[in-house]
Amino acid sequence: MAAEGSPSAVSPPPAVVNLSPCAACKILRRRCRDNKCILAPYFPPTEPLKFAIAHRVFGASNIIKMLKGLPDDCREDAVNSMVYEANARLRDPVYGCTGAIYQLQHQITELQAELAKAQVQNIFMQTQTSSLLFKDHNGNDQEMLPQSMPLFYEDSTLAENNIASGVNAWDFNPFGNE
Repeated sequence: MAAEGSPSAVSPPPAVVNLSPCAACKILRRRCRDNKCILAPYFPPTEPLKFAIAHRVFGASNIIKMLKGLPDDCREDAVNSMVYEANARLRDPVYGCTGAIYQLQHQITELQAELAKAQVQNIFMQTQTSSLLFKDHNGNDQEMLPQSMPLFYEDSTLAENNIASGVNAWDFNPFGNE
């Protein structure tokens, strides 16, 4: 075995030193100390646009003040929220996130109305289908419409002749009374 002081002794790998400053310090052109820079964990050097957008809207000093006032476990969520709000504010300077929320709520309302309309149409079609069927003496569903009466025309000449003569498949009354 080699002695501790000998050159053949296995030494631990060197500590990883980040030579490039975080995105915030790079944009602010200041010296970045990984252990003292409050922004380094949230704005890595690979994402400079993330800090640039937040800095443009909030300013670096306000971002630092907000982060210092929060516990460590909430800071990442706060940074993500600031970046999202800054993106929304740049897209819509007047309303920001509020405009996006309003637009999404409006879209939800329209889609709910469309869904309600489709549900009503579905119920209407189900009742129409069930009113065209009746149970025979064995309990089997039977159509009330005669087989010879076409509801949908495959041949356009048949449709044109019936329209010209005043025959309409939708005017059929299965009960016979007018």
